Amino acid sequence: MKILVAVKRVVDFNVKVRVKSDGSGVDIANVKMSMNPFDEIAVEEAMRLREAGKAAEVIAVSCGPAQCQETLRTALAIGADRAILVQTDEELQPLAVAKILKAIFDREKPDLMILGKQAIDDDSNQTGQMLAALAGVGQATFASKLVLADGSAQVTREVDGGLTTVAVKLPAVVTTDLRLNEPRYVTLPNIMKAKKKPLETVTPQALGVDVRPRLQTLRTAEPVQRKAGIRVPDVATLVQKLRNEAKVIE
Repeated sequence: MKILVAVKRVVDFNVKVRVKSDGSGVDIANVKMSMNPFDEIAVEEAMRLREAGKAAEVIAVSCGPAQCQETLRTALAIGADRAILVQTDEELQPLAVAKILKAIFDREKPDLMILGKQAIDDDSNQTGQMLAALAGVGQATFASKLVLADGSAQVTREVDGGLTTVAVKLPAVVTTDLRLNEPRYVTLPNIMKAKKKPLETVTPQALGVDVRPRLQTLRTAEPVQRKAGIRVPDVATLVQKLRNEAKVIE
């Protein structure tokens, strides 16, 4: 079995993002970048499946500028066998990424594609679903447990009422939730080994994919700062303030 894992380079989750002064986007100059946490969970799950004898090869794929090689090297250090960078400086929106991954799917013929359920920079939660639709395969999103058996994947998902388990025939697309696993710590020896693993670079044009943006960002702004809360001495004062100041009750 071959597993394809998509990884994205994003601003590190510990960094407080800053909006550019002209409102054109988020300032990423001299900002620490890292692998999207949900994608890190996806890589870890692929490695666990390989270590359990369910998979023979794990391929990491990333789309974006040349710096995405660092993210792919992290995936290789976690244990992926090889990596593919679809290099472009264009702004990549979910549909464009899904089309790129569809082209890689057609070329590599994986049995399972694992993606993070969303990226922490745009929170779109679209790429996995779009990829499944383009590839014409089943999908199971927000996986908190994944079991492979008899040519199918059983995926447990957290829903409002508890848990639900769905089964999809392989090949399929699975997107990962936070509680699927705890990613392993990347050791220095594995980081050194990752430098010798194959990393292929291609372009969207070579794959026959048009990645021109379909959507335009008009403005990016900081969230409005909330006013500090206050303490009230009793319920009567609270009701009075809700009625006369906040005007949320009559």
